[in-house]
Amino acid sequence: LNPWDVMLCVSGTAIACENALVVAIICYSPALRTPMFVLVGSLATADLLAGLGLILNFVFQYVIRSETVSLLTVGFLVASFAASVSSLLAITVDRYLSLYNALTYYSERTVLCTHTMLAGAWGVSLCLGLLPVLGWNCLHDRAACSVVRPLTKSNVTLLSASFFLIFLIMLHLYIEICKIVCRHAHQIALQQHFLTASHYVATKKGVSTLAIILGTFGASWLPFAIYCVVGDPDYPSVYTYATLLPATYNSMINPIIYAYRNQEIQRSMWVLFCGCFQAKVSFRSRSPSDV
Repeated sequence: LNPWDVMLCVSGTAIACENALVVAIICYSPALRTPMFVLVGSLATADLLAGLGLILNFVFQYVIRSETVSLLTVGFLVASFAASVSSLLAITVDRYLSLYNALTYYSERTVLCTHTMLAGAWGVSLCLGLLPVLGWNCLHDRAACSVVRPLTKSNVTLLSASFFLIFLIMLHLYIEICKIVCRHAHQIALQQHFLTASHYVATKKGVSTLAIILGTFGASWLPFAIYCVVGDPDYPSVYTYATLLPATYNSMINPIIYAYRNQEIQRSMWVLFCGCFQAKVSFRSRSPSDV
């Protein structure tokens, strides 16, 4: 047994359990049907599938040895992780729109935009996952293999370039969100003729949270994306595992950042697990702009 494969399987199990709970909560609670929670549900579903993919990859690698099954599992993982990253981008766009178009955000147009983004994200992710299955692999040409077998070098280059593009778009949008948040705080201060400590703390907390969100995403995926471009298949496989494992941690952290911190989901958890809601605990409805 390769200990790295065991760690990936353990990581996949933790990812699947965490995100299965989020999916169950969102499906169980009729109140969680807003575009924001639909996007969070999409992210949790993608991460759930990624966790299951890691488990299946371990099982098929040590129990059922088959190149065809291995190829299908790799394609499933590519599609799942691509859907996860795409859902993160969709959540970022949704947060930006909730601030930029605050007056028109709660409309049918937002619902249509959300469904369009999800259809595009999952459609592109499915296509990326099907590419190795439909023949873009190195099963019959070992020289074309990348650091992630059986994906080709050109395939992982495409995936890495797509990630870099998404990361830059998210970086730009979060910078714009920070500007809007600071501008709103300044406008409130002007209306009240002074900048209170609470406004400063709230603004600092919002900017810090955005930095943590983007920093976590970048720290998880950037090492693996960079290694896919500069790495060579002749390098020791430990380098691939050492960069891939932190990438899976992003799917483990996503439920904490985007779901469990949300007070509406916390209330739904009380209802789901306790069968009742304690009225003495107050919850505030949160919008996508709450960061």
